[in-house]
Amino acid sequence: MPTKAELQRLRSLRDKKHRETAGLFVVEGEKVVGELLAAGFGFEEIHATADWPGAATHRLTPEEMAKASHFPTPSSVLAVGRIIRRPLPPTGLARGLTLLLDGVQDPGNVGTLLRIADWFALDRVVLSPDSADLFSQKVINASMGSFARMTVHTAEPASALAGLPAATPVLGCDLTGADVHTLEPRRDAVIVIGSEGRGLSAATKPLITRYVTIPRYGGAESLNAAVAAAIVCDNLRRVTA
Repeated sequence: MPTKAELQRLRSLRDKKHRETAGLFVVEGEKVVGELLAAGFGFEEIHATADWPGAATHRLTPEEMAKASHFPTPSSVLAVGRIIRRPLPPTGLARGLTLLLDGVQDPGNVGTLLRIADWFALDRVVLSPDSADLFSQKVINASMGSFARMTVHTAEPASALAGLPAATPVLGCDLTGADVHTLEPRRDAVIVIGSEGRGLSAATKPLITRYVTIPRYGGAESLNAAVAAAIVCDNLRRVTA
């Protein structure tokens, strides 16, 4: 039987400061936990009621789950994973396709961008420290399992982009850019997506080597960050002869 302190610990992990202190994060819900397990993610703990059909390290009563749950209506399973912050690879971003999120603060957008990177088999995602927390429930839910499949690094965009060879273009999404359909397919490139409100940060802009945009035919002011990223990724992934 879990103690009151143990149930409070699980509940406290919904807050970023407690996640960082403990070095742990929590995800709750049959769908998301099932997706991550199917993707091979290794949880430290799985707390579940009798309604959860899978394996569990701790069995809780519905009343105990209600005290640990992060939701108004508790689910049957709550899993705890270890926070791992990955530094940039030794070769930096020179090789492969990278999606760099420069201050993307909406958790749903960050999770969807992970799914897009996974869909197009990008090599990595770089998340700026001022973007939404990678280990928040909303980000993980929106990623729909891609959280477990994508390699995500945390780094300041300016330091991540510094010293890239000229052969690796840094593509910034901006309304004033060149038509994205003029992009040639690339095996090596960095796609930079700015924040929903202010766009690319002042520190990142000098490191962009080419601005691209999606042509507008109607009256919408802008595109969602994830939609724009998907269109750019699609153009970079066109098959070459």
